[in-house]
Amino acid sequence: MKVAIPHWQGRVSPVFDVAGRVLLADVDAGGVRSRHEVVLTDEDPQGRAASLAATGARVLICGAISWPLEMALSAAGIEVIPQICGDVEAVLAGFLNGGLARGGFLMPGCCGRRRRFRGRHGRGGW
Repeated sequence: MKVAIPHWQGRVSPVFDVAGRVLLADVDAGGVRSRHEVVLTDEDPQGRAASLAATGARVLICGAISWPLEMALSAAGIEVIPQICGDVEAVLAGFLNGGLARGGFLMPGCCGRRRRFRGRHGRGGW
């Protein structure tokens, strides 16, 4: 499965709508099999969703995201795990070991918001 994480200077980008790059990691039960960086140039929600879907990404772990972009990604078959912050490597490790929901990765001020713990992924809440 391919997991996308937008990043800036080693940390999860705070707003996916304007992120320029994503780490695309191919993961399985054994960990990360491969990784590479993808540049995003589309700014409109449908174009950005189509570009990410074309990479084969099945999951997007991101910070803040607009509702139209989240819906476009969902329609493209990409599960969105929003409101996540922190070091990219730590976030990826948290995803792999099922610890995103309990690992202190939620963006500040996100407790109780409509999107909290909404993911369908079976890894300890995601």
